[in-house]
Amino acid sequence: MHTGISSTLPAPNLHVFHPRRASFMCNNSTLNPVVSSSTAPSSTRQHLSNLEKLLQKTNQTDPEGVVKGCSNGSVETKGKVLLERLNLSRIWPEMSAADDMSPRNLNRLQRLLSKTMEYSPRNNLGSRWREYHGCYDWSGLLDPLDENLRREVVRYGEFVQAAYHCFHSNPAMSADEAPLPRHVSLPERSYKVTKSLYATSSVGLPQWVDDVAPNLGWMTQQSSWMGFVAVCDDKREIQRMGRRDIVIALRGTATCLEWTENFRAQLVEISESDDPTQKVGCGFLSLHKTPGAHVPSLAESVVDEVQRLTEIYKGENLSITITGHSLGAALSLLVADEISSCVPQVPPMAVFSFGGPRVGNKGFADRLNEKNIKVLRIVNNQDLITKVPGVFIDGRLKQDPDKLEEEQRNESFARVLNMLENNNPWAYSHVGTELKVDTKMSPYLKPNADVACCHDLEAYLHLVDGFLSMECPFRSNAKRSLAKLIDNQKSNVKQLYTDEALSLNLERRGSFSISMVSCLPSPSR
Repeated sequence: MHTGISSTLPAPNLHVFHPRRASFMCNNSTLNPVVSSSTAPSSTRQHLSNLEKLLQKTNQTDPEGVVKGCSNGSVETKGKVLLERLNLSRIWPEMSAADDMSPRNLNRLQRLLSKTMEYSPRNNLGSRWREYHGCYDWSGLLDPLDENLRREVVRYGEFVQAAYHCFHSNPAMSADEAPLPRHVSLPERSYKVTKSLYATSSVGLPQWVDDVAPNLGWMTQQSSWMGFVAVCDDKREIQRMGRRDIVIALRGTATCLEWTENFRAQLVEISESDDPTQKVGCGFLSLHKTPGAHVPSLAESVVDEVQRLTEIYKGENLSITITGHSLGAALSLLVADEISSCVPQVPPMAVFSFGGPRVGNKGFADRLNEKNIKVLRIVNNQDLITKVPGVFIDGRLKQDPDKLEEEQRNESFARVLNMLENNNPWAYSHVGTELKVDTKMSPYLKPNADVACCHDLEAYLHLVDGFLSMECPFRSNAKRSLAKLIDNQKSNVKQLYTDEALSLNLERRGSFSISMVSCLPSPSR
């Protein structure tokens, strides 16, 4: 699709126009807006006429335009390059020339590049809160992705981002005294933090590491701030959600010893379990159970705080939501298991994990299922972390025998499979329900984005916010700002968008600083 706009129309003046809403629907293509130029209303034709007059007038007064950095060519050609290089047709294919020439498309991209957060609708969950919390394993809500569930998933992901931010703002811990209280900047004013959580490694770095790199500081500390417990204390939000929600948020790997524990992937038995076939990764269990010199273990802290809060709010509708990214996603499963084992009359509990590795074997997965712990795993198809550690034994081989070939259904195959599951110290199994997103489906990210980008939490939230369904994997009216994504993963964002950012009122000053302009309200879906 080739469209033209005079280069003399400066981006800062785009707000003088009054763009229209567009209606989008899927029809065989990824995003297929149904717009017909032949049926354009008279107001559109008048808009184009006025736009043409303005462009002719500004051509006479400002021959330089806003694309001075473009290659040699006519002013009109330079103007066409601006829109063509933004590749708007990838996001809104089959749009009429009338819509593409209007400032609406640039205005929308400008809004996405703004740091001002804009969210999907925040509807009243009311009596359906258990459904959104996983009581039916999110059946019927994932494809297409329910708009309320999308908002909830992104919301819980932002709690994990708050945990990352709090840790990196002050990562060091004293080895000689108990840590001081921390301030956590929550994305939700309706929640208050009630407890800080710490994780401790049971292993230490060899002495030669200190000799070679003596100034690693907090990177080598045994105990580190891992996350927090927060509870909703706003009456209006409690009414909207249909219950009082307790959130446990856990960050991902940061220190050298946490990385060391990640690589201790041999499956070991759960000490509290009477079933020797229930096993989890050695390193994850170490971080979960080991107490520090001045802090309790993660398991002990979580259980004590949840018991305290459930006693305070006894008699109310309560829920426990555990959310984490990467290592935090793995620890979330262990935390959920610990709470269900140690807290009497535990409220409904769900885990929302982002980019989580495998944690245990099939026996551990069965253990969580028996305890009715609901797990929604958000997985990027290109994220390698979700495919480790160990050897994955596909549970579908047993769950769907009718779909297996004859030789796979025989008794000998079943015996081999059981042997692999029960005796192989590397036989891991996934837990819960999967919501799969894909980096390649984003019109803004490079299809060959690197490993770090595919595992980045902000990239995950960007993909979830844009996901609609398997047939329509990225919705046209995604609302999440791109500014943080560009900050975190500039090399993995398509160069066309990072280059043209300066033409859309973006200035690079260490991080993107956005000049606010008026823009359209977003559609409801």
